Amino acid sequence: MTTLTPPPTSSPSSRHRAAPPADGGFVARGRRLFTGPAEDPRWTRPALWAILLAATALYAWNITSISGNSFYNAAVYSGTKSWKAFFFGALDSGSFITVDKPPFALWVMGLSARAFGFGTWQLALPMVAVGTGSVALLHRMVKRDFGPVAATVAALALALTPITVAINRDTNPDPILVFLMLLGAAGLFKAVRTGRLMPLVWSAVAIGFAFNTKMMQAYVVLPAFFLVYLWAAHGSLGRRIRHLAVATVALVVSSAWWMVVVDLIPASSRPYIGGSTDNTVWDLVIGYNGFGRIFGASSSVGSAGNGASFGGSAGVYRLFNEIMGGQISWLIPFATIALIAGLILRGRAPRTDAKRAALMLWGGWFVLHYLTFALAEGTFHPYYVTAMAPGIAALAGAGGVTLYRAFREGSAATWGWVLPAAVAASAAWAIVLLQRVSGSGTLYTVAEIVVGVAGTVAVLGLLAGRFTRREGLIGFAALAAVVALLAGPAAYSVSAATSATNGTNPTAGPSTGGGMGGMGGGPGGASGSSRTSGTGGRSMGEPPSGGGSAPSGSDTRPSGSETGDSETASGRTGSGQAGGGQMGGGGTQVSSEMITYLKKHQDGATWLLAVATDQTASSIILESGQPVISMGGWSGSDNAMTLAKLKSLVKSGKLHYIIVSSDGGQGTNSEIATWVKAHGTTVKSSAYSSASPSTTSSSTSSTSSTSSTSSTGGLYRLDASDVG
Repeated sequence: MTTLTPPPTSSPSSRHRAAPPADGGFVARGRRLFTGPAEDPRWTRPALWAILLAATALYAWNITSISGNSFYNAAVYSGTKSWKAFFFGALDSGSFITVDKPPFALWVMGLSARAFGFGTWQLALPMVAVGTGSVALLHRMVKRDFGPVAATVAALALALTPITVAINRDTNPDPILVFLMLLGAAGLFKAVRTGRLMPLVWSAVAIGFAFNTKMMQAYVVLPAFFLVYLWAAHGSLGRRIRHLAVATVALVVSSAWWMVVVDLIPASSRPYIGGSTDNTVWDLVIGYNGFGRIFGASSSVGSAGNGASFGGSAGVYRLFNEIMGGQISWLIPFATIALIAGLILRGRAPRTDAKRAALMLWGGWFVLHYLTFALAEGTFHPYYVTAMAPGIAALAGAGGVTLYRAFREGSAATWGWVLPAAVAASAAWAIVLLQRVSGSGTLYTVAEIVVGVAGTVAVLGLLAGRFTRREGLIGFAALAAVVALLAGPAAYSVSAATSATNGTNPTAGPSTGGGMGGMGGGPGGASGSSRTSGTGGRSMGEPPSGGGSAPSGSDTRPSGSETGDSETASGRTGSGQAGGGQMGGGGTQVSSEMITYLKKHQDGATWLLAVATDQTASSIILESGQPVISMGGWSGSDNAMTLAKLKSLVKSGKLHYIIVSSDGGQGTNSEIATWVKAHGTTVKSSAYSSASPSTTSSSTSSTSSTSSTSSTGGLYRLDASDVG
């Protein structure tokens, strides 16, 4: 077994600063904030600040134009109008139905919107902050165990991960999820080093908050957390087990408190839990956001294989396919080799060896996420894999430095080829990825040339330097290796930061097509490309206004696509129940003129309108600034609206208008549709359309005299007198 000697203790030189004055005053502490600890090389802290500045620029570039996910944007807006909607994560300020995720990310964005006003940059600002914070946090953790070079490489790799750049420019909850998971890792590392209980408890609490951001996805890293602490923490085995038991209690409490509170509240006093089959958060946890994601189940006990995928077919090679490869896979070959070699090199280290513990954690982080995302048969979006980026980036930095030391100090026969082979494998894979998008622009052509030249220089330089024992050549070759491995991701990241990104299915780089994985969503989303703008009119982060600017009849998503983080109708019901509809569903288009009419004739109702699905409701909420009922949740399959509930809302004057489809589909229960058509009053398009001379009149007629209109569905008016 090859063992590596520790680096020699160097005497103070020009590369290191003299120790600061003993007084450690405010000025000295402020200076250290920008220059770093005295024991660090002079370049360490400036390099970190440069990376953080670059990351912030990528994530916040042209921040006022970021449209975001209209589904979550609408929920945030509703939360700014009602604290009840804020707490429950309701889609509408009337709190009829929740979004299909727990509300922590909505709370963070909502507090920003309440503090600074509702708008594009106000919603994007927290995502930029936590994205940059994740880079800084990873740098700190890697530096403690592997030094400043490893930390710098890891931070740069994370900052330039293409899908991470894309999702940090969006209003999906994933950036907050990643930051909380990294906080959990930081607490775990401290607990492992010290053997103390409280850092482990705080680690569990951080994962609990991550659970309340995106439920079961936060638990993917838990097996690695438990294994690392049980194996590597200081203290006896019994003490470690007791600490893990206490931390598990903290994890359960911090994860379940919101779920327990919500499920204990009577259903009549809270919104319907969107995405659930029985109006409970527990069902959402184990079904739609739990086993449904892994096995493709449409409910907690549903059948496998009927989930919608936007990242290609499930399988061990999914993350290398034409859809996913350019988003996350650039450094996977290098990280894999570095992980295996690193664990072998630390094989004879003591049980509590910090470096091996770190490799175990980051390796477990990477492998667990890879298997989960590659093999998941349920709904899968490319941006989910941003959660595995910290593991890959940490292995690239920590594992790369470990391989470098082995390359220099280990036996030539055993370790003289591993680092060059790892660099060659990832550089070759980067060229394959860039070849896939050849012709997409000069940026990718330049990146391909840089990868080829730098990769060749790196591999040949490493081999020549090793066998000629020229340290300067080895160092130059190592720098060339970093350039070769990050040139491709950098090109994709610049593209993500400077191009319009689909707020509902964000990806980086040029569109590679590839079936469902290439389809966008949201207003203006275009089938076949995930690099389209997420809106058809105003930015979905702009404050709602009465006039509105969404084009008449703008489509909320292409047929069969998924917006936000919710399944398509085919993924939830096995049918095309919600596919291909226009804003209103059933062929009824909700134009700005209709919204103006509805607001004028709202007559004190709580809700402006009841529509089929969440995507329709969210668009109207953002357009009108008024609460809108989504009767069937995301895909139209939720049992949120019943006939009895509808009658109660109408009788109490809380709802007057409803759009039903011709066949009872798209979330309009057939019983409800039949009753509405029999008792409601049809509102003709001439009542609000500017193309008609009677735009200011109500122009309504009973359904009995307009059978052709009612038979095809449309907008209906209901009053208390209609409830018999």
